[in-house]
Amino acid sequence: MTNHQQEFKKLAVIGTGVIGNGWIARFLAQGYDVVAFDPASGAEERTRNTIDHAWPSLEKLGLAPGASKDRLTFVATLEEAVRDADLIQENVPEREELKKNVLASIDQFAKPEAIIGSSTSGIMPSVLQEGLTNPERLIVAHPFNPVYILPLVELVGGEATTPAVLTQAAAFYESVQMKPLVINKEIEGHLADRLMEALWREALHLVNDGVATTEEVDAAIIYGAGLRWAQMGPFLTFHLAGGEKGMRHMLEQFGPALKLPWTKLEAPELTDELKEKVIQGCESHAGDVSISELEQKRNEFLVELLDLAEKYWPESNNLITK
Repeated sequence: MTNHQQEFKKLAVIGTGVIGNGWIARFLAQGYDVVAFDPASGAEERTRNTIDHAWPSLEKLGLAPGASKDRLTFVATLEEAVRDADLIQENVPEREELKKNVLASIDQFAKPEAIIGSSTSGIMPSVLQEGLTNPERLIVAHPFNPVYILPLVELVGGEATTPAVLTQAAAFYESVQMKPLVINKEIEGHLADRLMEALWREALHLVNDGVATTEEVDAAIIYGAGLRWAQMGPFLTFHLAGGEKGMRHMLEQFGPALKLPWTKLEAPELTDELKEKVIQGCESHAGDVSISELEQKRNEFLVELLDLAEKYWPESNNLITK
């Protein structure tokens, strides 16, 4: 395999669901030409509608020179989408065999120096590399919804990944205004989703056991932990909770409480009754506000919150770890 080029000019996005469309919107806003492929009926129309919906938020964040919604091209085949691309972002549904089959086709048709990033939220890259001709250029590049606003992208290399690929991928994602976090050890679910999954499981138990409604759980996060985490995250938050001695005192004072059975690690059985509690709770909480309107409110909030986080915690700008 030849050395990877440093410059990325043409990007391909395979799979245009929520995450794929988020990538397309971000790439376009950063001034790139994007080629997209998705065999689903109506995919192009949905993508262009998503971009129209996202564009006001992207304008507030700041468009790169040359940024245009017109620089998106949909093509009829996967081969046509990837053959000239410098970086290919794969976003097909989270089914291992499907992903491996699609990645094998991408690997077959893409030029040897192209980098392939999978948006998988849980599958390890070494698994996805199995059977590829050029496995060393495949990495996990896992973003968060909405991709066109939230800057975190988890980068994980597999057993076959060459260090240069991760280095160049990190530089690229940083260039499109993302915060690449290079995770040095493979694990299912990577990093951020594992943390969110733990909270999600506990939230389901609280609803299932009748302790709280979905709206009350959301309020507990919004007006408590969520506000603090947006600036500092859990470790520095607890560091402050320890007073002048910081985390040292925090662990001495509250460490023993970790042995108490406050939380439940295993998820509750997702019974029909629990499903209805969660569904009805969310629908009641949302009221007459449509999903589209909720997304718009979310986007406006996140754009302002990002500015605030950057203002008060600029030291967190560089997330890349070595």
